[in-house]
Amino acid sequence: MNTEVLVIGLGNEFRSDDGLGLCAAREVQRRGPPGVRVMECSGEGTALLEAWKGAECVLLIDAICPGHSAGSLHRIDCRRDSTPHSLFRSSSHTFGVSEAIALATSLGSLPRVLLLYGIEGCNFTPGQGLSDAVVRSIPDLIAWIGADIADLTHTNEPARGTP
Repeated sequence: MNTEVLVIGLGNEFRSDDGLGLCAAREVQRRGPPGVRVMECSGEGTALLEAWKGAECVLLIDAICPGHSAGSLHRIDCRRDSTPHSLFRSSSHTFGVSEAIALATSLGSLPRVLLLYGIEGCNFTPGQGLSDAVVRSIPDLIAWIGADIADLTHTNEPARGTP
């Protein structure tokens, strides 16, 4: 039995690198892996809780504030690892990704699988377009997400458009 995976791209494409999650989700959508539904969300916590409601496997993609260096990739298993609020300082929402995950955990409503992927950004100012460091890391991020999708949906078929 194949499992449907919900991919949610988070962010604001009018705040430079904050648009990463939306850009990456659109690339996942373009490749069209079987068993995957793609959504976009601003990252506001209550909207996020509603978006993944009833989903069994959820993959979140978001830009992360620098902690290491711009372009660094991260993957957090939200059922196993804590989601540091400091990684999401760029959010304009008081109740954002970290808070939504914490609330869902306390309510027992976290999806069975909840993975959070991110690339550390370097520019979160108003404007469009991603920084070079983020753009260079997107292919590796998409490959990582694609491998997890294949594992979760029990398919070994490459997604359309996979190099």
